[in-house]
Parts: sequence; structure tokens; C-alpha cells
Amino acid sequence: MRYLIPLAALIAAPAIAHQTDPADGVSVERLQADVETMVSFGTRHTLSSYDDPDRGIGAALDWGRSEFEKASAACGGCLETRFVDDMRSGRRIPEPVLIRNALAIQWGSERPNEVVIIQGHIDSRGSDVMDAEVTAPGANDNASGSALVLEAARMLSQREYPTTIIYALLSGEEQGLYGGNVLADYVTEQGWTVKAVLNNDVVGGSCGSDGVCDAQHLRVFSEGVRADADDETRAAMRSRGGANDSPSRNLSRWLDSLAAEYPDGLDVRQTWRSDRMGRGGDHLPFLERGYPAIRMSVAIEDYEHQHQDLRVEDGVTYGDTPDEMDFSYLAQVTRFNIRAADRLARAPMPPVVTADGIVRPDTLLSWSGVEGADVYVIRARRTDESDWSQDIGIVNYERPSDQMPITPTSERAHSITVPLRGDDWIFGIQACASGGVCSPVSSAVPGGGFYPLPIDSEE
Repeated sequence: MRYLIPLAALIAAPAIAHQTDPADGVSVERLQADVETMVSFGTRHTLSSYDDPDRGIGAALDWGRSEFEKASAACGGCLETRFVDDMRSGRRIPEPVLIRNALAIQWGSERPNEVVIIQGHIDSRGSDVMDAEVTAPGANDNASGSALVLEAARMLSQREYPTTIIYALLSGEEQGLYGGNVLADYVTEQGWTVKAVLNNDVVGGSCGSDGVCDAQHLRVFSEGVRADADDETRAAMRSRGGANDSPSRNLSRWLDSLAAEYPDGLDVRQTWRSDRMGRGGDHLPFLERGYPAIRMSVAIEDYEHQHQDLRVEDGVTYGDTPDEMDFSYLAQVTRFNIRAADRLARAPMPPVVTADGIVRPDTLLSWSGVEGADVYVIRARRTDESDWSQDIGIVNYERPSDQMPITPTSERAHSITVPLRGDDWIFGIQACASGGVCSPVSSAVPGGGFYPLPIDSEE
């Protein structure tokens, strides 16, 4: 049966049934030791050696995979480890070179093709992006993100989830996001449904080169107009809304609300651009393919200790070394990622939602049921508001135990009329599992669904 709680009640979304904190046990000492181990490889430049057992990108990736295997041994073999690689050439890679990523896959027990990805790039560079021989410690950029991924695997692998979590150490980022492209291609080839990509890049420092420090915030970068939008979708966005409602943007809003549940943790500073000004990270290849992805990064960057050869000039020390990092801050970012992945791996996929409010005093919302969802929460905000301000109501749908799973493309659709004018409001819906674990909001606008556009388009 389906139950609708009256819209006029403006009842809040279901409360989360908190388990023990999945981030309990994150170790500052382990994070620091991992960073120092990665630095000890001398350089992790993408064009460095794959054969040297002690120095270069190959040694670093072998070590990273071995750490995944240790985590798997600790959980009774619950992680499947593998290398995913391809030969690539192009900008900053003059001759074809192996681009290799190390993965650990924690398969979901109910919906294994539905995946959450936690990733960071393991390669490093000095002042000259083409110099594969110079010592390039790459402590904050990005041994910090790689250490976070390893620690997340250790913590989350102690639990079971209905959906799959993928932990990824990527190479080739500094040469042009090659590792991100290799993984995004691989995910597409497998036919996996990507719920979220949490990309961590430069997450281990709290002070900038200008002396400004901020150990209380974490920046989350998200795109506005989705990167895979074609001309027809962009035209529909201009007509119906959608410039501020990409899956990436709604994932960012969801992460902000999650951070608010942990007042002793970091506060999310939503940064509404796809990445830092004129720069990029390994979440971008996923966005280009239509997958929801964000980048997490420090609140304050230190440019003297990023992309710099080790040296002292005019009394200023340059180079990306561990002594310039804040490992307590890195531990906080790690805890936040673990909590986010834990919640996402327990929540259903966000539904695909459409809205019809054309020339009428109300709005008809329609959506297809998603597997694992028992409750749908209807959200709204005025067009000039930054976040979802109204909990309009809750639709409760109970499935008999012998019913076939409901998928995002199911013909079993839900619809409801909301007594608000579509001209003045943006609407969205969250899918919630039993216990009140809810997905990010999926906006009822063109391109608002958490799927590549061929599935979500209005063609």
C-alpha cells in the first residue's frame, strides 16, 4: 500500500537511525605513516619507473594495493583488489605510457552494481610537470588523499552494505586526469550505476602560503550545469530550471547537511564551481560522463608547498613535505568521507523526478520507484534559495516481501500534486530506506536525475 502524509502538515523527513560512528577508529598515526611511506618512494611521477621496487609510481601502486590486501585480510577477504590500467598518450604524455589505478572493491550484498567511489590520486610532481626524475614528495598533493582512501577501506570494510564501495588510488592526475578517465571508462564498461564519486585531492593542510589558517572547514566543489548536457537539455534548463540543480550540486547539499549532524567535525563550505579557478581534478572525467561527482579539498591552499621542487629561495622553503601538513585535519576529512560513504552505501539511489507546473496553480510531481526505497520525501525551495527549505510531505510505499525489486526504469510510477506554483518553486525528492537513511535530493528539473543523460533526458 502507499500512504501519503498530508502535505499541509509540512512534516520533516524521517530521522536517521544512527549506528555506532563508522569513523570511530580513524588513526592520525596511521595516516601520517601512510603519507611518509608514499613520500619515501622519492617520486610518484606518472612517467617514472614501474619496475624499480623502491622508487617511482610502480612501487607506490604496488604498495597501495598491498595495503588494500591487508585490509581485506582483516575482514576475512571482503575486498577484491585489482589493477585497472590502460596505455594513454596526449597532453603532458608525449609517448604512450601505462596509466595504472589500484582498486579495492567491497561488493554490496543486495545491489552490487550500485557503487559509491572514494578516490584520490597517488601520483606526484615537482615544478616541471614533465620532470620524472626530480624528487617529488607529493605529501599533501596527494599522498593525503591516498592515505584517506586507504584508511576508509580499513574502517568501512569492517561493515557490510547493500551497495558496493570502490576505493581507488589513481595515477596520471598531474599529467591531465588520465587515471580518472581510465577509471570512469572502466566503470562505464562494467555497466555500474554510480551513486556518488567522492574525490579527495589536497586534503591534509590547514594553513595557506599567506599565513591564513582554517582547520574548521572543508571545501566541496560541485558543478552547476551538468557537463554532459547537450543543447536540447540546456535549452530545457533555460525553460524549466536546472542551472543550480545538477546531481553534483545536490550531492554537495547533501554532504553539507551530513556535516551539520556532527558539530565536532568539519563544516562543509560549498564551493559552487566544478573545481578551483582554472584547475581540475579526477572527479571531472566522471562529470563528463554524466556521473554525480564532487571534489573535496582543504579550506586554504598552500601554494609554496604544492607543485614545487625542494629548495630554499630568499629564506622561503618550498616543497610538498609531510612537515607542512596538519594530520589532525586530515583525520577529520577522513572521518567525514567515511561517514558520507557509509550513509550513501546504505541509502537507495535518488529517484528520477519530473514536474509539470505549466499554466496551473499547482505542480504535478512524478517519479519512478527505486530499489531499496520504502519512503519518498518531497522537498522544495524557492528559486532564489540556496538549499532545500521545505519538507512538503512523505510518501510511504510498502512492498510485499515477494514483490520484484523496483528499478529506476520501472513502470510503477508515483505521482502527487503539490499545492505550490511551479514558476516560483524548485522541487525534489529523496528516496529513503527503512531506518530513515535517505539519498541526496533529485531535482525535478531537466538533467536533475543521478544518471547519465540518455536515461534522464526528455527526448
